[in-house]
Amino acid sequence: MTKQHSKKKVISGLNEVREIFENVYVLTDLEGKERLATKNLVKGNRVYGERLYQVKKEEYRSWPPYRSKLSAAIKKGLKLMPIRPGSSVLYLGASTGTTASHVSDIVGTKGIVYCIEFSPQMMAKLIQLCKLRSNMVPILADARKPKSYARYIKSKVDVIYEDVAQPDQAKILMKNAEMYLKKRGYAMLAIKSQSIDVTRKPKEVYEETKKGLIDRFEILQEIG
Repeated sequence: MTKQHSKKKVISGLNEVREIFENVYVLTDLEGKERLATKNLVKGNRVYGERLYQVKKEEYRSWPPYRSKLSAAIKKGLKLMPIRPGSSVLYLGASTGTTASHVSDIVGTKGIVYCIEFSPQMMAKLIQLCKLRSNMVPILADARKPKSYARYIKSKVDVIYEDVAQPDQAKILMKNAEMYLKKRGYAMLAIKSQSIDVTRKPKEVYEETKKGLIDRFEILQEIG
């Protein structure tokens, strides 16, 4: 077993466990400190060094906002969480699987996460993670070429989550949505202004990216 998935001591001593979205929780310790968490799909295993918490027969994985844009968005007031138990998710830019593993926790055994990653080095680590999580499918591919992984996507998905460092983020989302997103499905996009145009102000980049999406999507919420 690699260090990435090594078993560690599980911490107890929580004062409260509160569900804020389906399969997404806020844990409050005895000192009143709150931590975002998901219920661990693979008990006893950590993915990136996160803390594990035991509450009765359930185990939770802390989900630090400084390690995950999705966790940070929840922390900053995300109102609608389209990723739910049983959801099918196309994750563009899965990297080594930090956030994707929490998405895996959320969708559970009845859901599926198609993990698209371009880097062979990142994919090597992602594959090891997916060996432990049967609801995650690692796909080495370029998100700019959605047709190249059509044979792996069994049916249209409920949610597309995009976190890629490419200048054409909006186009990538549109291409993938056209092929794989269900009618009335949801998309979540982490806009990386520095990857799109380092010479312009981030606000200008965000506004231009939004204009590239409004023909297909209704923008429900923006979190900065």
